[in-house]
Amino acid sequence: MERLYIFDTTLRDGAQTQGVDFSVEDKRQIALALDALGVAYVEGGWPGANPTDTAFFAERPALAGARFTAFGMTKRAGRSAANDPSLSAVLDADADACCLVGKTWDFHVDVALEVPRADNVDGIAESIAAVVARGREALFDAEHFFDGYKANPEYALVCIRAAQDAGARWIVLCDTNGGTMPEDVYRIVSDVKQALPAAALGIHAHNDTEQAVAVSLAAVRGGARQIQGTLNGLGERCGNANLCALLPNLILKEPYASQFDTDISREQLAKLVSTSRLLDEILNRAPNRHAAYVGPSAFAHKGGLHSSAVQKDPKTYEHVPPETVGNRRKILVSDQAGRSNLLARLSEVGIDLDAKDVRITRLLEEIKQREFLGYAYDGAEASFELLARRALGQVPEYFDVESFRVLVERRHNARGELITVSEAVVKLKVDGEPLLTAGEGNGPVNALDAALRKDLGKYSAFLSDLRLVDYKVRILTSGQGDDGTGAVTRVMVESADGKGNRWSTVGVSPNLVDASFEALTDSICYKLYREGARA
Repeated sequence: MERLYIFDTTLRDGAQTQGVDFSVEDKRQIALALDALGVAYVEGGWPGANPTDTAFFAERPALAGARFTAFGMTKRAGRSAANDPSLSAVLDADADACCLVGKTWDFHVDVALEVPRADNVDGIAESIAAVVARGREALFDAEHFFDGYKANPEYALVCIRAAQDAGARWIVLCDTNGGTMPEDVYRIVSDVKQALPAAALGIHAHNDTEQAVAVSLAAVRGGARQIQGTLNGLGERCGNANLCALLPNLILKEPYASQFDTDISREQLAKLVSTSRLLDEILNRAPNRHAAYVGPSAFAHKGGLHSSAVQKDPKTYEHVPPETVGNRRKILVSDQAGRSNLLARLSEVGIDLDAKDVRITRLLEEIKQREFLGYAYDGAEASFELLARRALGQVPEYFDVESFRVLVERRHNARGELITVSEAVVKLKVDGEPLLTAGEGNGPVNALDAALRKDLGKYSAFLSDLRLVDYKVRILTSGQGDDGTGAVTRVMVESADGKGNRWSTVGVSPNLVDASFEALTDSICYKLYREGARA
């Protein structure tokens, strides 16, 4: 079996994603997780380009197997490699390998660099030679290679041949604009392999046509043996090739599984979901529910026919076992569900009932009626579990809310700035003892959440690590006219705790705040039940 080398660029190219700003500690955690996953290269960033990357290389993480890689660019025109501060910072960094990006599209050389094409080729060769002279493994990132090859194949080949001759271990062909079709990538990589048979080729694909994974697989078929990508497909614009899809495809799917070895074991592949979730947690993002392999809904079954069949044999509706990537099967309960869905879902949460139990029929009818009113339990597993356990008398009445009030005030603060402040007051009883709590927030829901958790008596200690991580609102119409009077609001709240657990709850009401309050109280009750709180 031929070896494929997985090169992760989450910490460099992924850091260029809009809204992503890694700290040094973020980078350290992600680098260690990638190392544990078994990737061959972890690209840490561009030392010297910004304080975070410089500090990260100064505090180099202790990786067990992955080669820690510094990124930079070839020397500037008019300077020698020894007299280029940007290149020197990369060469001086504590790294096992250096990946230097250089132009291979004559259009960019003429327009962006504005230097003679021959000077660009000399700069590539001199820069790669400088890396080799330092005893580092050299990689050449051939920027815009596919566009360059289509425009001027002779010049594009001259550029990468210069890097190869100077000692580059890898020639990485980049689809920088992300617009090349997989069939063109296969053809061009095959042509390059024929022209430079001794070159070790890599692929770096961007996802601007939603084909970065397909492009990477096409490059492997054409002769590339290093695959670059990012966790969860992070990257500039539309992102990079998603390693969370690439790795299972290479390890589990033919013809790749029997032809290539990624050096990632099945045990390591089973860490894929947890690694993907770690990145989401660091970025404070909700996981993409429908992401291939690693999404929470990747192995979720809603239709009654599907659910019944998958319980008899998972191969009926699953292309791989979910546990191979660290995921799990979910049988959803909704108005489309049958008894088999409900029984399977109850079993998942530890409720085992006989299929002939009359409570199954009643619970199923209640679920369908509530979904008719606007509830959605296929995306609110915690609310479903509470509904089922309450029907079976298993959930205590932790507290009784007598009333709540929310005030939203828009006013000028002491600096004369116009601000909006929300205040909430909640009256409730715990063990018959009346409690009055108040809270402030940047909105009514935030204020209600603060007020609810401010003082729940003996239960407050259980809620210290509870936090709201996502909040979604949808307006549903009942078809009773076009004036909106028949509309109801559905609120979905996602919560998390300090152990990394996440759960979703739902509330429905004609009033937005009331629906939010229902979802919030469900979240708190679920947390208390899971923590074993007693009434």
